[in-house]
Amino acid sequence: MPRLACATCSGLIGAGLVGLVTGAAAYGLLVFAFASVRSPVLRRIVALVFATPAAVAGYALVHGVTGEAVPSDVWRQIFCILGGGFVGMSALLRLAGDAAGRNS
Repeated sequence: MPRLACATCSGLIGAGLVGLVTGAAAYGLLVFAFASVRSPVLRRIVALVFATPAAVAGYALVHGVTGEAVPSDVWRQIFCILGGGFVGMSALLRLAGDAAGRNS
């Protein structure tokens, strides 16, 4: 959403505000979903849905950092997949741990 706002000439401040509102809405949706869903399996599915963008962001971060540092495309992809996997699993375990902790 912030990219769309920036592309429509809202400027940096407008795009930042759109990003802030979008992030707050996503967080509110996560809190509502965790509060309303009682099944541990469904809570883990909700956690997976919210951890997937973290994995994509981890992949993109490693891709950007290793742009000039790793000359081999194969090794760069390996590092990106590992980085995205670690970030995604970390987010998933934190959210799923919350789901298990609140159920007990």
